[in-house]
Amino acid sequence: MARGGSPTRVGLVVHPTRDVEDELAALRRWAGEQGGEIVQVDDQEREFAERGDVEDTDLVVTLGGDGTMLSGIRVAGRANRPVLGAACGSLGALTTVTADELPAALDRVAAGEWTARKLPTLTVEYEDAERTAVNDLVVVRQGAGQVSVSVRVDDQLFTRFAGDGFVIGTPLGSSAYTLAAGGPLLAPGALGMVFTPLAPHGGFIPPLVSGPEGRLEVEIDPGHGGARLELDGQIGDLLPPLEPAAVAVTLAPGRGTLVSLGEDEPMLAGLRRRRILIDSPRILARDDREAAEPV
Repeated sequence: MARGGSPTRVGLVVHPTRDVEDELAALRRWAGEQGGEIVQVDDQEREFAERGDVEDTDLVVTLGGDGTMLSGIRVAGRANRPVLGAACGSLGALTTVTADELPAALDRVAAGEWTARKLPTLTVEYEDAERTAVNDLVVVRQGAGQVSVSVRVDDQLFTRFAGDGFVIGTPLGSSAYTLAAGGPLLAPGALGMVFTPLAPHGGFIPPLVSGPEGRLEVEIDPGHGGARLELDGQIGDLLPPLEPAAVAVTLAPGRGTLVSLGEDEPMLAGLRRRRILIDSPRILARDDREAAEPV
């Protein structure tokens, strides 16, 4: 979609269970006033509009939360379409506006008052196919027993370990499962992938940050219980017990495109707002004492 051109065909990705009828009605009214059209571009069973191809749209709009936004980015990435996320609930890390702000935001997009915010994504090679993840790739044990893993970084052996599995995250994903698993948080502007082991059994296996052009190759022995592969929290392929598997992961710097209206919340501020980052109790107690003191 060229800047300054009104999106005449909008692709929709909607939360699979949340009630968004009011938001859909507002979006349909906006499209009608603009002489536009709305089509559903995801493949979920729930139908909320006529189905269409993302390649034939000018813009993708998501209604839901960050999980819906991740789905929308993956769908839109196939055709390099920008994504405008409307939060139906609390504002997350990816959604651009709240649901009631959506018509005004679309007016600004139609007027060309927006910029493209590029997101790096993971390109995951597995079984002669490529998959995309915005946050992370996870391989985790499916049943009892441990998964054995061998990791190479740019053809150099990094580590071998047995444990619950591993997470490979983007810079954005470093604030999600990677952070919860004890991995590092990449500050805004940092570019690379983060490899984090999950509950390694012994040894010394620190999280690893690769370079932006790095390549991670992971050989996996799923053990007796098997394992599963997840992309952005969605369960994908199952790795059968005792059958070796391998994945190769690289970073695609600009595969995802978000609509920015110039009012994006800084990443660290968003993490603090949502209490993912919390100051230590000693500091918070000091703040409380100072606030209670008479001026």
